[in-house]
Amino acid sequence: MTTTPPRPSAAPALTPDRSTAPAPPPLVTRPLVLRFLTVIGASASFFLLLSVVPLYAERGGGDAGLATGSLMLATVAGELATPRLVARYGYRAALAAGLVLLGAPALVLTTWHGMAWVAAVCLLRGLGFALTVVAGGALTASLIPAERRGEGLALAGIVSGVPSLVGLPLGVWLASHAGFTPVCVAGGAVALAAVAVVPGLPGREGSRGGDAGVVAGLRTGALARPAVVFATTALGAGIVVTFLPVAVPASMSGLVAVALFAQPAMATVARWFAGRFGDRHGPSRLVLPGLLASAAGLLVTAMTGSPVAVLAGVALFGAGFGVAQNATLTLMYARVPASGYGTVSALWNVAYDGGMGLGAVGFGAAAARTGYPAAFALTSAVMLLALLPAWRDR
Repeated sequence: MTTTPPRPSAAPALTPDRSTAPAPPPLVTRPLVLRFLTVIGASASFFLLLSVVPLYAERGGGDAGLATGSLMLATVAGELATPRLVARYGYRAALAAGLVLLGAPALVLTTWHGMAWVAAVCLLRGLGFALTVVAGGALTASLIPAERRGEGLALAGIVSGVPSLVGLPLGVWLASHAGFTPVCVAGGAVALAAVAVVPGLPGREGSRGGDAGVVAGLRTGALARPAVVFATTALGAGIVVTFLPVAVPASMSGLVAVALFAQPAMATVARWFAGRFGDRHGPSRLVLPGLLASAAGLLVTAMTGSPVAVLAGVALFGAGFGVAQNATLTLMYARVPASGYGTVSALWNVAYDGGMGLGAVGFGAAAARTGYPAAFALTSAVMLLALLPAWRDR
């Protein structure tokens, strides 16, 4: 008797199993949480005293402008030098040094009242802030998965943005109700407290051949083009925070506070959405729209006699600025290896601070000749000069 051989089993289906698709890597990890604690400490310390120190200098018979000028001058100089310090000593050493320089001088600010003393404290704090934003920014980029970098940088922007929204008005309010010394002590203590978590962060060993520096970054078109576009949008940020309160009629003074809150709020929201979009479709697609929205926002703001136009213009500018912030930074990090993160962080922050400073100075000179509405419109037109590098970068 013969038996029938068993039939072979059916071949497995060749259709892909969606359930086995790899899950995206986690975004929020323990090292990133520790990094965010240092972000909060540095930002809270910086913004608590940003308006308080010029006020303290002025009350003591000094020059408020010199206090702010010393702070920003040291910040930009420190941002230029930090990449090489990071390359030699590593992230943790630079970040810890920055927090100490930001916090310790604040504790003793009110010990003396001379303008030379105030300027010296501002110089030290500016160097400290530069170290925290450049070394810390490069460290943040190294802690975020590459495929979620836009979203991660947006989250980092939110974490650093909240202390600025709260710290600026809180510092002035505390100074008027409790005096300068408690505010300075609080600003110093919050930065020094953040030093405690630095040893828990992953460190990169310093080396003599690491980051090439800002000048080398400027010579690289793939980094220089987005940096130029972002610096152009930062022109408008410096103008809005400096001149909007004096550009609108006195009868609209209540609107100014709303507008100055709307601008950073819209920028924060836009950074988040830009980060998520950029991770899915590429950040390069957002550089040009961010620039155009920023320029259009300033053009609408030029109608300074209209409350609706001012609020809408500032909100539109904030949205464009937030998109440009996230898109340019994400794009620059994607174009360098990990050893170049310090250069990217420094170049982007120099573009930020330098753009804001140049915008305020240039706008003031233009407004003195043309008036505020025309100066807003002129600035909008000047920003369109960055269309060439933005278009080439596509």
